[in-house]
Amino acid sequence: MGVEGGMKCVKFLVFFFNFIFWLCGIALIALGVYVQIELNKTLQTTGSISSSGASIIILSVGVIVFFISFFGCCGAIKENYCMVTTFAVLLTLIFLVEIAAAIAGYVFKDKVRTVIDTEIRAEMNQYNNSDIAKGLDDVQRTYRCCGASNYSDWFHVKGFEPQRVPRSCCKNDTDCTRNPTDANVYTEGCVSKIEAWMKKHFIIVAGVALGIAFFELLGIIFACCLMKGIRSGYEVM
Repeated sequence: MGVEGGMKCVKFLVFFFNFIFWLCGIALIALGVYVQIELNKTLQTTGSISSSGASIIILSVGVIVFFISFFGCCGAIKENYCMVTTFAVLLTLIFLVEIAAAIAGYVFKDKVRTVIDTEIRAEMNQYNNSDIAKGLDDVQRTYRCCGASNYSDWFHVKGFEPQRVPRSCCKNDTDCTRNPTDANVYTEGCVSKIEAWMKKHFIIVAGVALGIAFFELLGIIFACCLMKGIRSGYEVM
């Protein structure tokens, strides 16, 4: 009876953790959508950041976690060895993918600034496109920044009038477009402001991912225990 009671406890723990995974999947999907929307607002249409990358990975993992929780729940309730095994294997793969993504994020973190700089300068050179201009103006107003590294970057944009900046660079809604100085324009570049925003939110994403990884590891352990109990022929109803 001791073993039977223990396996019954494991069975319901597996079911409980699958409910947690289901919630984690929803959280990751919501987080992925949020990051994608924010990146689309920040970096409009000129490159790969807004169309792929971290947000797509987060969203994909969220969808996968959401669906594999089905195998764990059904396998635990029905005591189906095949379904519990499928759940454990898929959860292990997700856990390994998250570790690989974390390592890749750490390795390539120093390249983020270069990519952002390239994106911002590409959008500046396409400022004659009304859609891109609107997006870049929104970025400069939101982050209170001007140009890539500073407002003088606008002086070298092809097709843009010399010694002028867009109205979105002006402080306090003043008209500084023809006479930009440190007193009437945003002096910080958008690259450093966006990089700071991304680093701040990366900490949030990392914390969420760490919490999910902890529950995944416990889920794998409990699933393996339940698999062993089912295979040994113990009654866990």
